Amino acid sequence: MQNKSIAQLAADLRLRTYSSVELTQHYLERIARLDPTLNAFITVAADAALDAAHRADATLKRGDAGPLTGIPIAHKDIFCTQGLRTSCGSRMLDNFIAPYDATIVERLAAAGAVVLGKTNMDEFAMGSSNETSWYGPVKNPWDTTRVPGGSSGGSAAAVAARLCAAATASDTGGSIRQPAALCGITGIKPTYGRCSRWGMIAFASSLDQAGVMARSAADAAFILDEMAGFDERDATSAALPVPDYVDALDDDLHGLRIGLPKEYFGAGLDARIGDVVMAAIKEYEALGAELVEISLPNSALSVPVYYVVAPAECSSNLARFDGVRYGHRCANPVDLEDLYKRSRAEGFGPEVQRRIMIGTYVLSAGYYDAYYLKAQQIRQLIAADFTRAFEQVDVIMGPTSPTLAFPLGSKLDDPVAMYLNDIYTIATNLAGLPGMSIPVEPVAGLPVGLQIIGNYFQEARLLNVAHRYQHVTHWHQAAPEGCE
Repeated sequence: MQNKSIAQLAADLRLRTYSSVELTQHYLERIARLDPTLNAFITVAADAALDAAHRADATLKRGDAGPLTGIPIAHKDIFCTQGLRTSCGSRMLDNFIAPYDATIVERLAAAGAVVLGKTNMDEFAMGSSNETSWYGPVKNPWDTTRVPGGSSGGSAAAVAARLCAAATASDTGGSIRQPAALCGITGIKPTYGRCSRWGMIAFASSLDQAGVMARSAADAAFILDEMAGFDERDATSAALPVPDYVDALDDDLHGLRIGLPKEYFGAGLDARIGDVVMAAIKEYEALGAELVEISLPNSALSVPVYYVVAPAECSSNLARFDGVRYGHRCANPVDLEDLYKRSRAEGFGPEVQRRIMIGTYVLSAGYYDAYYLKAQQIRQLIAADFTRAFEQVDVIMGPTSPTLAFPLGSKLDDPVAMYLNDIYTIATNLAGLPGMSIPVEPVAGLPVGLQIIGNYFQEARLLNVAHRYQHVTHWHQAAPEGCE
């Protein structure tokens, strides 16, 4: 069952080949067997999942089920789930039970999806390896001595290991696409504003975007169909119609213009990754696409710009966690200042503290113009590069990550080396564009991702382009040893 697509699972459920309860039990058994090694889940909601599966079976019996009715999924632990712990991978929120559902949680529940639990993540989504979590690192199912990527490493590992049919995730600078690449799955970050951020715990509000991790583009399309759309509770939500992503999957690619940024194939890229990514892009030529060399001249500035803008927004967003209203509170504070200092020092891990300090510094008097304002100006130049590129091409392709999954602990003491893992993904967030990663031929037994970037609100085109490749290749069907 775990190797079937969402469409196949839905068809089996409608035919009563097995029930949603049986399917949910199957995934829960896999979690119990495999997750003690992987640490992909922070919370497993077995009882609630089985209750939801019973309700899904009743809906299926009535004959009015939708495509996600009874399908077991997982949520990244950054999305609020009513009555279920929402920790954001942090000690600060270890005791936080959300009183409401995030919009995307609400919508997927209304579509009949069964929630198996909440997946592990870098603390407050700050990290590229899923090693900053208060609950311990997530292991890559392809090699448990290596990282799964971050910050959505739990969702990526859970999907790769077939512990759920799909999972939600968030992407602030590559946190869907980079772990999708390192774990050999499909991940899509929609355009900023396409999916509601209401109920998603904020890291950097102008960059955060909810998205999907699944084994294939087709599976991701089924989930995104239900997640996307305007939400009046989110001031940054786009009031635009949402196309049927599943209907567009099989559109022809003849005449598609693919842009290849020369900046994405230079120094710093593992040559083996470059070779298999180019082989995948050549496959598109056989499908009728045209390759066009382009330039994104300011892309090299995306990492320094991001690490001014994101920490600045993080320092503001995380100011609310003070030990007074909710979250971790230190024991026996002697006064208000002691309460603030010790609650935050105990509740936040080293990486979160580092980014709060950087963000506070760049926003401080005397430095705002030199750092934050300048970064926002360069951000506009990066977005303008993409605008010019999309006058020449329909999509942009390149590697998702410059390296393969690296050994656990190998970059924890070198923040700059860790930050450079997102060098190809960050610019997409700074510009607010949609992007996705799909698996291509592995290197040395480890997954490699092809990144596809589209113009604003062109998620249907991205999913179509990814699906056509997956229709003629099999890399997205590969499973880690022991997880088949």
